Amino acid sequence: MKTIQYSDVVQAHEKIRQHVKRTEIQTSQTLNNLLDAEIYFKCENFQKTGAFKFRGALNALLNFNVLQRQKGVLAFSSGNHAQGIAYAAKTLGIPAKVLMPEDAPKSKIQATQAYGAEVIFYNRYTENREEIGKRLALEYEMTLIPSYNHADIIAGQGTAAKELIEDVGELDQIFVGLGGGGMLAGTLLTAKDLLPSCEVYGIEPETGNDGEQSLQAGKIIQIDTPKTIADGAQVTSLGSLTFPIIQKYVTDIKTVNDLEIKQAMRFFAERMKMVVEPTGCLGLASLLKYQSLCKGKKIGVIVTGGNIDLERYAQILTLN
Repeated sequence: MKTIQYSDVVQAHEKIRQHVKRTEIQTSQTLNNLLDAEIYFKCENFQKTGAFKFRGALNALLNFNVLQRQKGVLAFSSGNHAQGIAYAAKTLGIPAKVLMPEDAPKSKIQATQAYGAEVIFYNRYTENREEIGKRLALEYEMTLIPSYNHADIIAGQGTAAKELIEDVGELDQIFVGLGGGGMLAGTLLTAKDLLPSCEVYGIEPETGNDGEQSLQAGKIIQIDTPKTIADGAQVTSLGSLTFPIIQKYVTDIKTVNDLEIKQAMRFFAERMKMVVEPTGCLGLASLLKYQSLCKGKKIGVIVTGGNIDLERYAQILTLN
């Protein structure tokens, strides 16, 4: 099994930088005053395809050989990796099929199809997407690129943290949403090399705390598909590649509930004029919950995405 290092993140950045957007850094004086801290948001909700996933997907596809490019790519995803793979494949002229849950946000399904990928549906609560993905990859002779448990994906996701640190400088802490761990693992490798004393926290939905359980148990813990508004974090376990990196380097894994995620969504909308999907709000939700943790600190937060159906967005924001 390949050992992933920060040098892989650097190589990934060189490969993808001409295609990806170097997303902006946003701040909020209201939030800084509230938390008595200096907060810098890396806004991957403004990335191409609306999420950080394009980084890893593009890096993976750029490493395809000639035969792989001809046969195409197959992926499974609840939405953002699907769009990232579809757009990366379109950019490089590679055929793509994507396995998506039937209840994935309509906007994510439509965008994936608009980028040219064929979407195949499954039931996320009764079917195993990994088993289906492996079977379809063999059937169609396509290369399967998972959403997080892949060396090229992890290296590609780490480029967001690399840009954040390059643009902002020294940071005391970085907060990263946690689903399968691709972004967190890439961020940890980057921070360990560039800012060895920086604390890095992974943030999960309370109902999907498999990462927290795994960290405590010292092994990967598998859970049922969690019920949460953070659909990008509805995974059942960390990956065999992401977990060892997280276990070795993460400062801690914290959890937030759906109400706290919703409050963070409202803050982004009302105070920063940004549409951020629930999973993209995990970092801010944790800052608002664990305020004593960040007092007096200079903090980076990766806003992972902004893809959400407008009807769903309005519904979440108006729920009491």
